[in-house]
Amino acid sequence: MRSVVVVGSYNQDHVWVGEELPASGATRSGRYLSGPGGKGFNQAVASARSGAGTTFLVALGDDLAAQHARALATGCGIDLVDEVHDGIATGSAGIFVDARGRNAIVVAPGANAAFSTAFVEREAQRIRNAAVVLAQLEVDRDAVFRALSIAREAGRRTLLNPAPADAVVDELLLELADLATPNETEFAALCQHVLGERVRADDIASTPSSELHALCRRLHKGSVAITLGSAGCFISHADAAAFNDTAASYRVAAIKANAIDTTGAGDAFNGALAAELARDPQQPLAQALRYASSYAGLATERRGAALAMPTRADVEQRLAG
Repeated sequence: MRSVVVVGSYNQDHVWVGEELPASGATRSGRYLSGPGGKGFNQAVASARSGAGTTFLVALGDDLAAQHARALATGCGIDLVDEVHDGIATGSAGIFVDARGRNAIVVAPGANAAFSTAFVEREAQRIRNAAVVLAQLEVDRDAVFRALSIAREAGRRTLLNPAPADAVVDELLLELADLATPNETEFAALCQHVLGERVRADDIASTPSSELHALCRRLHKGSVAITLGSAGCFISHADAAAFNDTAASYRVAAIKANAIDTTGAGDAFNGALAAELARDPQQPLAQALRYASSYAGLATERRGAALAMPTRADVEQRLAG
């Protein structure tokens, strides 16, 4: 399989699981778990477990969490290439999960915020050698911009997951993405920031496809895949043929899943999609999306983020059943 480069974050996750998410001023009882996360690492694990040769470009502190990240990457078959920052902690996140699988997350970026364009330049050849380059926005925006620019200049396929929702995304950054992959909250934020238009995240899944397509065409010159949780995903193309599709817009249904933890589901989708597009660049995007959507659904049936990612065999077994 051809390779994927993921440009992004690593966080040490601290997870509290309880019956309800704590409201302001409330104290709840629950269970504590800790493990690896960060959108970049989650996506890299999903890509590797989907069978792609995966390189992960990341900034880490000089601490135990960084050592843990390297060991985990090796165990997952990921080529982790790091920029080490003395005196800055490796990124971390506090995650609260309720009995229905809903979550609330606070991220302390740490070394992720120091991810530099100089590091990207040093690793430019790795980016040029990839079939697919995937990035998110838990690291420095300028570094992401440069990584996608290098990939675009080399004719590589570029995927931008414009997450988290409060990240600064502008038209220049979006233009570097062959495919942008926001969830509902991120799509609403993009509409507000880029188009100056208010869209309710809770209404996106039920919005008529024609209206969503029109919004996407105003938002981005390339393709957009909006992930919609249990409602699957919606796709809008400027040029369907660029992704070997025939329809300008369509929806892909989600598999039925017994979701217990949605943490990392979007990352599962993105990493699996990048791997699938690297595996067969000539397949229709619709086919790759069916795999990615199924992969994300399975990921919600396990607690955790990176280590909850299924394998390609898991997905194939579920689809065969």
